Amino acid sequence: MTRLLPLTAAVAALIGLAACGHTQPKTSEATKPMLAKTVSVVATDTIIGDIAKNIAKDKATIHVIVPVGQDPHEYDPKPADVSATGKADVILYNGINLENAPGAWFTKMMANEGPKAQKKSFAVSDGVEVIHLQGKQEAAKLDPHAWLSVGNGIIYAQNIAKHLSDADPKNATFYNNNMVAYTTKLAKLHKEAQAKFDKIPAAKKLIVTSEGCFKYFGKAYNIPSAYIWEINTEEEGTPAQISTLVRKLKKTKTPALFVESSVNGKPMATVAKDTGIPIHATLFTDSIAAPGQQGDNYYDMMKWNLDKIAEGLSK
Repeated sequence: MTRLLPLTAAVAALIGLAACGHTQPKTSEATKPMLAKTVSVVATDTIIGDIAKNIAKDKATIHVIVPVGQDPHEYDPKPADVSATGKADVILYNGINLENAPGAWFTKMMANEGPKAQKKSFAVSDGVEVIHLQGKQEAAKLDPHAWLSVGNGIIYAQNIAKHLSDADPKNATFYNNNMVAYTTKLAKLHKEAQAKFDKIPAAKKLIVTSEGCFKYFGKAYNIPSAYIWEINTEEEGTPAQISTLVRKLKKTKTPALFVESSVNGKPMATVAKDTGIPIHATLFTDSIAAPGQQGDNYYDMMKWNLDKIAEGLSK
């Protein structure tokens, strides 16, 4: 029950306030409200960072190492990246040899950080059915581009929610609820895309890109892929690679070519000129777009890719 001040005491209080004018009472450090501590998260690239943001929302501060538009295969971490990694509660990386291959930049950074940081690092691709590269002498190498299948994006989200919950159990329900809402949205996008691709004639089903990074995408939607080079860490756009693809395409009814936002578009322009097949659209692969641009989050990035590929192959 709230107690009322006696009338005289109330009047005295009002007079005292009036005498102070509009000056606000100072708040001591001891009486300042305590801010809720957020989980400190480091993500190796923008795609992982965005998925984590959708699950953690305001419960985490997220530091993304590889900036928008840059290649996560090869990167030179900045001092701020190393500092954030050392202080992080959770470190999220793709795995499948994208940034964690022997001798890769993330592998080196984690070795320098030591066992304490290594225990807090997790591959968000755990549980993905891994695809191997198909180039010459590549049978033992892994294709790291699992996120280009929406179904795998769902696995990423589930793994991220688990690791956030383990680090911050008091908010586990919050993370799980956000994960369910987010993955439901992704699952709907996946089903809509399957329906679109099912309507495209088999003779037109071929995703042609610069890098051979759409194998997971192709497996998800039953569309084979062709490309100029296998993976970005190797030779890119050599005359021999271009000639091989041109010969292959001349035997097909492929209606459209695609180029990725993170690569040099000149080799694909040469393929288009030599085959007469137009470049239909630029696709997202290794990074989301800059804030405020189309594709500046994982969902929109994948929706753009799905829509543009279906549109191009339907010509």
